[in-house]
Amino acid sequence: MKTNKSYTKRIRVTKTGKLVVRKAGQDHYNAQESGSVRMGKKRQQSLTVSNRIRRSFLSKISK
Repeated sequence: MKTNKSYTKRIRVTKTGKLVVRKAGQDHYNAQESGSVRMGKKRQQSLTVSNRIRRSFLSKISK
């Protein structure tokens, strides 16, 4: 199966090997959100995938 290259560019691998992505829906329409909600949207979240998929992502990203 081919890897989705556009999605792999959005994934960052941490020092311990975790996969981290940005949360969706934070680029616009944020003017009416409270400050705490806007700050919460800037945080990154870890990507929970199976070990088999994680291994394939790590091998493809590290190349």
